[in-house]
Formats: sequence, C-alpha cells, structure tokens
Amino acid sequence: MSTLPAFEVTYDYLCPFARIVHEHLVEGLRAGAGWDVTFTPWTLLQGHKDDGAPDVWDDASRSNDLVALEAGLAVRDAWPDRFLDVHLALFRARHDRSMRLASREDVAIVLREVALDPDAVFEVVDGGAARKEIAASWRRLVDEHEAFGVPTFVVGDDAVFVRLMDLPADGGDATRTIEQIVSLMVDRPTINEFKHTTISR
Repeated sequence: MSTLPAFEVTYDYLCPFARIVHEHLVEGLRAGAGWDVTFTPWTLLQGHKDDGAPDVWDDASRSNDLVALEAGLAVRDAWPDRFLDVHLALFRARHDRSMRLASREDVAIVLREVALDPDAVFEVVDGGAARKEIAASWRRLVDEHEAFGVPTFVVGDDAVFVRLMDLPADGGDATRTIEQIVSLMVDRPTINEFKHTTISR
C-alpha cells in the first residue's frame, strides 16, 4: 500500500512487546512517516485483577497503578509536541532501568529528565480525564474487538495483536515494519494467525 489508512495502536508501559512496537512507531514518525496513528492506552492490570475486585480504574487501593498511563495521556493531550519524547522515556525507564512506574515519584523522575514539569502534568492527571479514557478505551476495545492485550493494532473494524521481537535498527526499518503490519491487515484480512513456532537468535 502506498498510503496507510488511519490506525490506532494500544500500549501499556508494563509490556516489553508494546515497548518494541511503540519504538517502531515513534522512530517511523520521527523519520517522516505521515501516518494518522492514535496512541491508545490499555491497562494489563484490568485483565489480571482478582475476581470480584473493582475495576482497576475505580479501585482506590490501586490509585498509583495507572499513574504512568495517566501521565502519558496528560502529556499527549496537553503537550502534544512532547508526547513522543515522554512516551519513549516511560517505556525505556520501565524496561531499560527496571523502574516500576507505580508512584508519582518514579514518573516525576522521568518527566524531569525530558524537561517537563511534573506538577503541571499531575495537575492535568488530577482532572480525571486520563483515567476515564483508560476505562473507556478498555471497554470499547473489548466490546468492539474482543481485545485481550498489547500491542493491538486497530484499522477500521479489524484488530490484530502483534508481537515484534526486535527494536528498530533505524527510522527506515521502523517505517517499513509498521507499514508492512498495517498493509497486511488491510490487504490480507483472511490471515487469522501467522506465528513462528521457534525464534531464531
């Protein structure tokens, strides 16, 4: 395909495979890819909560568990020109530095490293819109697409869970990889599963 349709991709900063796909997305965009892509939050914690427990976004005892997602959304909406920097910084803090990102203190460290004021970001978080979006995105993706994890690509009425194993080599590699995924979804909708039985290393 020469031009990709609009698409969205889910993420949770806890997931290493979401990190790999979103590194491709960001590097592709920085290399000039003109994609119309929506970055959609998804919390893996909701799928692992105890039976009978409240939804994660309504559970006061887990008030900090979504803080990284909330901060990322706050930046996406209030400082959109800084979102890609923050997005990658949060993924890298979690997976390169093993930061839990389950406290405002952890997230504040990352925000300061990319020259954003944590107090300003948390003021937006405290408005509640980000948490509401996390809940709404979860329900929509489950109800409309039976989504089960991250990263999931959504193009129109079609949703596909994708797992890449390697970070992008450069912007060109990132662009080709994302365009191959989306093009495959659009051009070959009859492919339901395509999974290597072993991984070559």
